[in-house]
Amino acid sequence: METTFDFEKPIADLQTQMEKVLQVQEKTKVDMSATINELKAKLEQTKTDIYTNMTGWQKVQMSRHPERPQTFDYIEMICDEFIELHGDRTVRDDKAIVGGIASIGGESVMVIGHQKGKNTKERQYRNFGMANPEGYRKALRLMKMAEKFNKPIVTLIDTMGAYPGLEAEERGQGEAIARNLLEMSVLKVPVICIVIGEGASGGALGIGVGDRVYMLQNTWYSVISPESCSSILYRSWDQKEKAAESLKLTAEDMLQNGLIDGIIEEPIGGAHQDPAATAENVKAKILADLKVLGAKDSDTLVTERIDKFSNMGVVVE
Repeated sequence: METTFDFEKPIADLQTQMEKVLQVQEKTKVDMSATINELKAKLEQTKTDIYTNMTGWQKVQMSRHPERPQTFDYIEMICDEFIELHGDRTVRDDKAIVGGIASIGGESVMVIGHQKGKNTKERQYRNFGMANPEGYRKALRLMKMAEKFNKPIVTLIDTMGAYPGLEAEERGQGEAIARNLLEMSVLKVPVICIVIGEGASGGALGIGVGDRVYMLQNTWYSVISPESCSSILYRSWDQKEKAAESLKLTAEDMLQNGLIDGIIEEPIGGAHQDPAATAENVKAKILADLKVLGAKDSDTLVTERIDKFSNMGVVVE
């Protein structure tokens, strides 16, 4: 069954009307093309009105759509070849973060990303995309391997946050993420980071330090989720819509505040409406940046990357 959010109800109602008219036309053999065309025009206009004026909370909902493409979907659509690599060589293979060597448009790269899972069984297997410390250590191992062999790195971010369990803290969750921030800032190869869904807190930032950081159109990136922010400030999740607006977490907000480098367009209605078109947009952006970043020497890459993140949040009086 297709998932429909509350704000999409006018669209669903029009689609239902169209289906009924088509059924009547087929049953009675009466030409109802005028009514159908009218409904089609109204449907397209309604889609445009709704999807071009979404609130922060509505974009959060879109980023969580169960049919939204995930890391493995993008790997399948944009990579010519992919060999998955496993394990952090210390504890175990964290299934919430996946990665491996890939070929994109003839360019050999290391792809790393969060994987949430598509159904209940897979989500449990992937821990809902919430990585343990070994997930971030696996990611770092793959990044250092890419650096050793002079291969660019592409990260795909989609997580509700790093796993907050006691065992994760015991194994050094904070240290693992902090280590990634440090090491990613000085990697001597190009790093491109793309938020493809949810970008929550340190769980997202743990693979989010790059020369170029992008967000898909209907994604969010923030230190905290709207629900958690609402529960802290208002002692209830009921103010999540208000919290989403206050957090300025949409791609447009992040770009305006100079925290990302650009927004990758999605088809109207979200990436799940046309995954192939979304993947093409992602692939085009990656290849264009690899060409630009590949022309820079390693010292320039590191210096520009450090300067970029050091300048974030600076206030000049």
